Amino acid sequence: MRKRVNVNKIKINPILLIVTLLFFIVIILRVSFLALSNEIDGINIKKFVSGRNTRKKTVYAKRGNIYDSSGKILAQTVNSYTIIAYLSPSRSEGFKTPQHVVDKEATAKALAPIINTKEEVILNLLNQNLYQTELGVGGRNISELKKEEIEKLNLPGIAFTSSYKRYYQNDDFASYILGYVKTIDDGEMIGEMGIEQYYNDMLKGEDGFQLYQQDVNGYKIPNTREETKESKDGVDIYLTLDSNIQFFTEKYTKEAFDEYSPDWAITVVLDAKTGAVLGSTSYPSFNPNIKNLTNYLNPLVSYSYEPGSTFKTFTYMAAMEKKVYDGNATFPSGSIKFGDNVVSDWLPQGFGTITYDEGYMLSSNVGISYLTKNYFNANELRSYFEKFGFGQKTGIELPGELSGTLNFKVPFEVANAGFGQGITITPIQMMQALTAISNDGIMLKPYIVDKIVDSNNNIVYQGTKTELGKVVSTETVSRIKDLMYKVIYNDLYYSTGAGFKMKDYDLIGKTGTAQYVNNYGTYYFDELHYIRSFTGMFPKDNPQIIVYSVMKAPYGGSRGIQNVVRGLVADISNYKSIYSKNSNIDSETYKLSNYINKNLNTVKTELEPIFKNIVIIGDGDKIINQYPEKDSILSTEEKIYLITNGKNITIPNMLYWSKREVDTYTKLSKIKCKITGNGFVYWQSIEPNTNIEDKELEVKLKERISKVEVEKDE
Repeated sequence: MRKRVNVNKIKINPILLIVTLLFFIVIILRVSFLALSNEIDGINIKKFVSGRNTRKKTVYAKRGNIYDSSGKILAQTVNSYTIIAYLSPSRSEGFKTPQHVVDKEATAKALAPIINTKEEVILNLLNQNLYQTELGVGGRNISELKKEEIEKLNLPGIAFTSSYKRYYQNDDFASYILGYVKTIDDGEMIGEMGIEQYYNDMLKGEDGFQLYQQDVNGYKIPNTREETKESKDGVDIYLTLDSNIQFFTEKYTKEAFDEYSPDWAITVVLDAKTGAVLGSTSYPSFNPNIKNLTNYLNPLVSYSYEPGSTFKTFTYMAAMEKKVYDGNATFPSGSIKFGDNVVSDWLPQGFGTITYDEGYMLSSNVGISYLTKNYFNANELRSYFEKFGFGQKTGIELPGELSGTLNFKVPFEVANAGFGQGITITPIQMMQALTAISNDGIMLKPYIVDKIVDSNNNIVYQGTKTELGKVVSTETVSRIKDLMYKVIYNDLYYSTGAGFKMKDYDLIGKTGTAQYVNNYGTYYFDELHYIRSFTGMFPKDNPQIIVYSVMKAPYGGSRGIQNVVRGLVADISNYKSIYSKNSNIDSETYKLSNYINKNLNTVKTELEPIFKNIVIIGDGDKIINQYPEKDSILSTEEKIYLITNGKNITIPNMLYWSKREVDTYTKLSKIKCKITGNGFVYWQSIEPNTNIEDKELEVKLKERISKVEVEKDE
């Protein structure tokens, strides 16, 4: 018999009941809210759900190319590929042929030599328990040719993803002008330095995108909805650079940099009639393909330094414009006092009493000091310099341009500014100011972009000559051009421009030698630490080309700059047919033949009418070696060394030889030599025309040599 339960005796806790009911009510309300609401906790549920399997992939536009003025490619975007190896057998499901890597050993062996990766490294990657893998550094950024080579192997499971990479056709050619690009992980290219940075937004174009559904592994699901927006390729930029002139500029600057070892060297070539930059280089340089940079500033616009005596040109023109200049008036050279401060000429004892015209040719600091002391206060002189564009940016199409400084107040500082000390400029400012001389007083804005063409081949920008106003009179231009000509072509013993003289050319110019400060904030006072420079243009009466070359602390004084300028004048003149065919424009250079095993007298007969400095080593009659080697193209002012089969070596007269020339001679003749100082020889321990025998030669060098110093040491 079943026992009955008395339900009346079961006691239900009312509080527990209420809590339980409330709990269920909350759950029901929450579920209803979730079911009916579009947004939960600030998150759009529909977007959240669709976003879990929807991917938006950016399709980057193809970056535009950069060309020289004639259309030669300097920088371009090329297809780049990454190798993908599919490892999972599931990849092959539903296919008749394998779509994954089947024979891993054979695949690794076939790919290793092509992608320059060790076979075992590839095999380790292929043995991973993954759906797919890349093949390391060697499998990334491969070219179209390598991709085709791999495709011909028909390796199952090997595929490619495509992207772009930036390629610079000529490695370090015009690298600081072009700049380079940085590629971030998702393939976006960002311009760094130069044109790449300045025009980054225009070069990169407009990106598109792909919107598609992906599976749990992140791969696109076939036959699902897809949304795309096409990308728009970037513009192409044509520079004013002429590749031939750029080549000349880099060739001579690199040779001088290697030979004379300056801290840095800069050379710029400008079209004197338009302001277009035809060539620009600096060393040390870098290759934008491998980004081996040591300096992230473009020296053309981002180096500011004290220009030295090249700046005297503008002080002289200021005096001419003010109608206070008398070229025949005289002054006592040597030194001048400004209170407790003294300004001295580069030759401490001076040149005697000379005219102001001679002061320009001899690069006298004292002459400038008398001009500024007598005729200019700080504000007046500064206003003239500002008219030439100093102290302000030129606005050329390059990033990082500096404005330089014109900070001077008291008479001593004004004098220093007049000869290019205590102020700073950039190379592009100097080029801009020089255009006033080549254009009858009208200054031109320098520019480096010839035109910009969009992806539809429409010209969206056209670079052109821009006149900045007439800053000096025709009379002033004529007078300063005559002085610049006399700097090079004169009979003065101490002329600073004699080393730039070239037969049958009428190059005009001005030299510069500026001190610069050391780490303690004071000027160096040794014989090496100078910023040496030259500003010039040619032809004299109607300049077509402006050249500026500057080096910091080069050995050999201005020899390196002389080589750069003379080489450029000759090559550019020939290339652009600047001088008439009647001019012997090849007279200053000569291509050497092979003289080894030839008779010494025969070779001397050939070379002596051409070269002034033929150095014979040994007393033999047959040539067993020569320097420079055959096919070298030399200035007729340079030395040729002919080594004979004779044992006896007679020491030549080394007066005014450079350190490099002494080094070359002693190495070729295999004699011991102690060299003291830098610059040029003013003393040698063994008399000229003396047999060396077993003695050690000693020579002393100085940066600047006066006739008095030579006679004193003799």
